Amino acid sequence: MNKPKVGIIGLTGCSGDQLVILNCEDQLLDLVGAIDIRDFLTATSANDTESRLDVAFVEGSVVSQKDEDLLRRVRERCTILVALGTCAVWGGIPTMDRDQDRPALLRAVYGDLNWEYDTCPAKALHEVVKVDLNLPGCPIEKDQFLATVANLLNGNLPLLPDYAVCTECKMKENNCLLIEKKQVCLGPVSVAGCQARCPSLNIPCVGCRGPCTDANLKSAAATYAENGVAMEDVIRKMKTFAPVPVSEQP
Repeated sequence: MNKPKVGIIGLTGCSGDQLVILNCEDQLLDLVGAIDIRDFLTATSANDTESRLDVAFVEGSVVSQKDEDLLRRVRERCTILVALGTCAVWGGIPTMDRDQDRPALLRAVYGDLNWEYDTCPAKALHEVVKVDLNLPGCPIEKDQFLATVANLLNGNLPLLPDYAVCTECKMKENNCLLIEKKQVCLGPVSVAGCQARCPSLNIPCVGCRGPCTDANLKSAAATYAENGVAMEDVIRKMKTFAPVPVSEQP
């Protein structure tokens, strides 16, 4: 039986999600034994950038025409496209300035040479092409990536958490930083999957995995209000990793 052909592609980003894959350590040999990695520039300079792929994992956000052209080529050559990490899923930190005056930003940073740079307001992958699966995280969780590969090998899309980080906090019996310490914690509106890592260390959730689409926004808004947290602060923090459309704001 032929192994699935896989590409792990990077657009503009920190490559942190690709490093998580390389840091699978004990599972790495099993991983490369189960799939045929054809295109993975972070791991090797011997890449097949043209062949048909069964699955393409794409990291980073689209911040240039070069990124968009590459993403469209990857979409054409793959059967399943997985957005890898929060930048790919939501746009990530680069989207923080996408509503600002782009030419003015370029002039401020690059001066008279600003016209030389290929740049555009940051976009998530789904804003450019069809995405089949979102695997959020900043960076992604190693176990979720391995489980995703295992599911895909079995012909299934994985069932990823669609509930809020607060659920994981409750399962860990953590004290609530929002209710007890009145801190701006995004646990009620951020998607789970990290095992509530930050709140478990008494650090408020910053929403690095992006918004939880299944969150009870009205209840969350009421809880924030009851604890003296302004929704403006919540929305501002949420926008660090993901644009928050008016229709999705709590």
